[in-house]
Amino acid sequence: MNNSNLNLLIGLAMGLNLLALGTSRLPALIRAMSVQGVILGVMPILMERPDWRVLLVALATIGGKGLLIPGLLRRAMRTVQIDRELEPLIGFVPSLLLGAGGTIAALALTHLLPLLPEHAGMLLVPGALATVLTGFILLIGRTKAISQVCGYLILENGIYLFGLLLIHAMPLLVEAGVLLDLTVGVFILGIIVDRIQRAFDSLDTRKLTALHE
Repeated sequence: MNNSNLNLLIGLAMGLNLLALGTSRLPALIRAMSVQGVILGVMPILMERPDWRVLLVALATIGGKGLLIPGLLRRAMRTVQIDRELEPLIGFVPSLLLGAGGTIAALALTHLLPLLPEHAGMLLVPGALATVLTGFILLIGRTKAISQVCGYLILENGIYLFGLLLIHAMPLLVEAGVLLDLTVGVFILGIIVDRIQRAFDSLDTRKLTALHE
């Protein structure tokens, strides 16, 4: 295991969290999520001796998180002809400050956790905590459904980072379960996005409050 290379990738993923929180442009948000997915896909190869299970997890992660899902989101964005988040519930600067503060807190609190010796020098836990927090902020602070889908996917990336702590014990089971949850979640969110667009000709989820029996 090369901790320096792994920590570099996790640091890049954490930087992409801040980019996602600070941008109003949906293409930039989708791109940040896509690059983060590719970075996460490479990590199992650095952590574990490459065999067919590890390579399968890496390829599935890169293909799903880095290519397939971002491609579908870009297609949805072009279909509804929106490319900006104009009226977020939590502003971009406050979101960025919350994300930066959460990242610093995650780095500080990790030293208090009873980690295994092989995990003590790694940024997996603070990276996972910071990424989950970023996903939550995007989910509750954005109004466009596409932005919220990206928030869900980034949150799932944080869960994936937690799962990498168990890659030596269960190199395929944890990641396969997370990818299954991801597939189901994106499928459901895709249906929701389609129904919102058909009903309101907009992807602003605040318009759901206009629903009546």
